[in-house]
Amino acid sequence: MARVRNILFTAPVLILVLLAIPVVAELASGIAQEAGLTRHDAAYYLDPDLVNFIRPGVRLKVTSATIQDSRISVRFTLADPAGLPLDREGITTPGVVSTSFIAAYIPKDATLYTAYTTRTQTSPITGKSAVQAGTDSGGTYTKNGDGDYTYTFATRVPATYDPSLTHSIGIYGRRNLAEFLTEPSWKNTADVVYTWVPNGSAVKTVRDIVKTEVCNSCHDPLFAHGGTRQKVELCILCHQPQTVDPDTGNSVDMAEMVHKIHRGSGLPSVVAGKPYVIIGNAQSVNDYSTVGFPDDVRRCEACHRGATQSAVYLTRPSRRACGACHDNVNFRTGENHLDLPQVSDNLCATCHIPQGELEFDASIKGAHVNPNYSSQLPGTTFQILRVDNCLKGQKPRVTFTVKDKKGNVIEVSKMASGSFILAGPTTDYKQYWSEDFRSKAVRSGDQWVYDFTQAIPADAAGSYAVAIQGYNNIVLNPGTKQEQTVRDPGFNAVSYFSVDNSRIAPRRAVVSQQTCTTCHGSLYFHGGSRQNVQFCLLCHNPVTTDSSQRTAATLPAESINMKTMIHKIHMGEELETEFTILGRNQSRNNFNEVRFPTAGEQRNCDKCHVSDSYQIPLPKGVIAQTAPRDWINPLQPITGACLSCHTSQAAAAHAATMTSDKLGEACAACHGVNNEFSIDKVHAR
Repeated sequence: MARVRNILFTAPVLILVLLAIPVVAELASGIAQEAGLTRHDAAYYLDPDLVNFIRPGVRLKVTSATIQDSRISVRFTLADPAGLPLDREGITTPGVVSTSFIAAYIPKDATLYTAYTTRTQTSPITGKSAVQAGTDSGGTYTKNGDGDYTYTFATRVPATYDPSLTHSIGIYGRRNLAEFLTEPSWKNTADVVYTWVPNGSAVKTVRDIVKTEVCNSCHDPLFAHGGTRQKVELCILCHQPQTVDPDTGNSVDMAEMVHKIHRGSGLPSVVAGKPYVIIGNAQSVNDYSTVGFPDDVRRCEACHRGATQSAVYLTRPSRRACGACHDNVNFRTGENHLDLPQVSDNLCATCHIPQGELEFDASIKGAHVNPNYSSQLPGTTFQILRVDNCLKGQKPRVTFTVKDKKGNVIEVSKMASGSFILAGPTTDYKQYWSEDFRSKAVRSGDQWVYDFTQAIPADAAGSYAVAIQGYNNIVLNPGTKQEQTVRDPGFNAVSYFSVDNSRIAPRRAVVSQQTCTTCHGSLYFHGGSRQNVQFCLLCHNPVTTDSSQRTAATLPAESINMKTMIHKIHMGEELETEFTILGRNQSRNNFNEVRFPTAGEQRNCDKCHVSDSYQIPLPKGVIAQTAPRDWINPLQPITGACLSCHTSQAAAAHAATMTSDKLGEACAACHGVNNEFSIDKVHAR
């Protein structure tokens, strides 16, 4: 209907047309859902008849595999998301489905795969060749029925192969719907791994160390080699010690490669000046030297959890896995290994037991302890019990507790840091101030009472927030060579109150602690004093910039409004403009090298946002932000969010054109929930 032009409807006809729109939308939605699509899929918005015809997506399933006369055969099925069979050749159903096959086994007394299917890769840079695990070439297909095929490998297994060993077949495929879709979709790719023992006995030896679901908690989803490899169990068939990059000499073994990628900029070799590079297919150069892990890289369980063998990093340490992160250790010479050579993995577990008696020892858990989360820390816990005298013009009185994790009262006057921040209004914070409570708080039993010295502004209205931050300095392992002093901060408590006797309205929820910690593990900013995302918003508000840290030579200032700052940080290397924030002591924090876990997938707003909080129009009370370094200053509320990812001058010009000085932003006219260019539709993947 949106494309109809220059037609004059009579009133009754117009009413019928408008009434029909929800019906058409509901029909399209129903067909799309039957095809396994959601409003975040680009194909969801196709014509419903087209969706019903092509049913985008592909499902792979292996039903059996055999090895006879040294020939491997695998029987598999192809189907669309509704389970209807697909024609591999694209004759009777839309789209050719290309498939590739890997065959591998786990040798006796081994834990890693070795592939039968290999290729020889010669480097045009070094002239060296390497045999790499790969896919089969030249095999034959047999059609058993609709969507039912058998593939017989051209690769033969050795006549001496052991049929009692674990074998796996990996298949990955792509359904080519370019005739119908303007861009490829990762949902039109699929992979599957089938594991069996050729002699018919039960599978007893497996490799299950990291789950794909754990990877996807950040990567959203795994999307390697153009999207056809999406499961860890497929990746490990090729990414094992058998495969080396002949261009750089680097192994692409999963354990070594993934550890190195995730440590990235923190690798000792990278810090020393040697980039970590893998040269892949078609001589693509993949430099991981700027990767920053969003969690603490010492927290091995960030990845090693949920699988049946997740604990092998504790029970089976190896030079290849440990030396990947600690790549300044030379196991041959003993350099950085107490000068002790390590000629095999046989004795690694002798010194590196799972957990010792003390933190920071040679045990695996001990060596990976983050001091900020040491079990020796007594803990600091805050609770705001009530806020009195909190009407406009009054000086608030806050009753609160500060205790350790055992419930003992902490003497606030002895804390290394302790303060309240008061901000408002909660519709969108535009003023805040901080007061140190340590010297003036009065103890009452196990509680403390603090009277603010600054009054709430006389023109304040609505709801305000008060929050607490602070920490103690604690000595760990006192009297030993491992002695160190670390902060023991508390998780910020935030409390809301009304300044005019109106109903208390907490600040709207845009993201949650959980959505942040899904990737980050925990939030630990400004030395750990800021851990609660709702606390961060008090200072990182629309009117705050980093001007206090800038000199005349570095002005204008940069906005540190939460939505602008976080969007830009997560866009990172995809930003079209420079983004640097000057922090405390004029520290320079440039975020243009940040890599999002799945490049280009920042458009999945639900990854961080809760309850469709990214949709427009925005709630009343959201204000414009100060943005001296942006194309437009000030930035209106919706514009401020959108131009944080879409940083081009053209995008800014579009936003400026669609904003009226008198009436405000017109964004919702096109980008509203049910409109032609809704946020969901333009961000659909």
